Formats: sequence, structure tokens, C-alpha cells
Amino acid sequence: MTTTMLFLIALVSTAIWYEVSRETMKPSKEINNYKLITLLPAGTLLAVPLTVSLFQNLPFY
Repeated sequence: MTTTMLFLIALVSTAIWYEVSRETMKPSKEINNYKLITLLPAGTLLAVPLTVSLFQNLPFY
């Protein structure tokens, strides 16, 4: 993947995880479970290419 694509994925992933953290900080009666069910898999799926890219760029000797 190109550096620009990874940067965009990182930005979107950061925004998603920020929203997840904001949602989980709310009192339990105000938490929107549907929002969390949507954001958690999306954040996880976006974190996978970042992790793969990181491990591909690490020098293993």
C-alpha cells in the first residue's frame, strides 16, 4: 500500500477509536449500543492493514 493510503486509513481508524472511547465514557443508560456494534468492527478492520504494514516494514534478522 502507498504511504498516502496508510495515512488515510490511520486517520479514519483514529477517528473511529476516538468515537468509541467517547461513547464508552458515557453513563451506562446513555450508551448507544448500535453505534458501538458498528464502530468496533470498523475500527478493528481498519487496524488490520496498519498492523500488517507495520510488521512488513520491520527488519527481522
